[in-house]
Amino acid sequence: MTATRRALIAAALSVPAVGCVQEIGERPLRVADTHPVGYPTVAAVDHFGRLISERTDGRLRLRNYAGGQLGEEKDTLEITVFGGLDINRVNLAPLNPIEPMTLVPSLPFLFQSTDHMRRSLDGAPGRTILGALERHGLIGLAFYDSGERSFYNTRGPIRTPADMRGLKLRVQTSDLYVALVQALGASPIPMSYGEVFQGLVQGVVDGAENNWPSFQDSRHFEVARYYSLTRHVMAPEVLVASGRTWAKLTSIDRDIIRAAATESVPFMRDLWETREQTARQVVVEAGVQIVDDLDRSAFEAAMRPVWDRFVTSDTQRTLVEQIQGMA
Repeated sequence: MTATRRALIAAALSVPAVGCVQEIGERPLRVADTHPVGYPTVAAVDHFGRLISERTDGRLRLRNYAGGQLGEEKDTLEITVFGGLDINRVNLAPLNPIEPMTLVPSLPFLFQSTDHMRRSLDGAPGRTILGALERHGLIGLAFYDSGERSFYNTRGPIRTPADMRGLKLRVQTSDLYVALVQALGASPIPMSYGEVFQGLVQGVVDGAENNWPSFQDSRHFEVARYYSLTRHVMAPEVLVASGRTWAKLTSIDRDIIRAAATESVPFMRDLWETREQTARQVVVEAGVQIVDDLDRSAFEAAMRPVWDRFVTSDTQRTLVEQIQGMA
């Protein structure tokens, strides 16, 4: 544990649930992001911070701890709930075991396109998911894109689920992702992201799944020469605030923060689309085989047991129906 993280946890434990507004203004709002400086989510959070500072004449400002300085997302979420961090940008995966509604946009093959995903999360379904976080000490502010995740591997093209049989595929430490890969006939191997490149080189895993920028940034494309555009998951990133911090803010400051978060979304999406195009160009020029003639219906059919396992409540089913109705 770093000294900075220890200090934030100590500060969190000493902060009461409700305090005066001046406590916030006397220091920057502390933000965490595991992505490196320059990544679209980090740049969007910085833009979000500039908007807040401009609209409060510098009274509220952000300090962004990017690049995973404060640990993995599951760690920074805990610090945020305790109030040691004021704002956090995380993927939905670590929120899945905390709040069942966050499982819905993580469902494989739920979204038909990026446009479908954005309309759903900008609308009523997205507001429902963000609102569900409040009972866990988190205030949902906005969704950022995390791209269309697809499978890549070292052994050959994937066009149908049958092509995945016998493959050892790295997955996030998530029951949903494990179930997804198992349903497609492959063997899921939970593994930290930083270990994947060496795992591909040594044959510990045959492949993994991720978006274009991550596939390129990680250099996985240098080893895994087949990238199949399954686009199986389009789960977003989410920007959240600590409920303890929120309790100290005036209604005016809350409105400013919410508006700034909303306005940072199109800023992030523009950066993301440019980054995706650049990453794809690098991968294509490197000679990776891009497989886009897939039997999507066969993949979708294989997901029924996964949906049945993770969509277990009426509220989840209603949310799924709302999103499907917006396709």
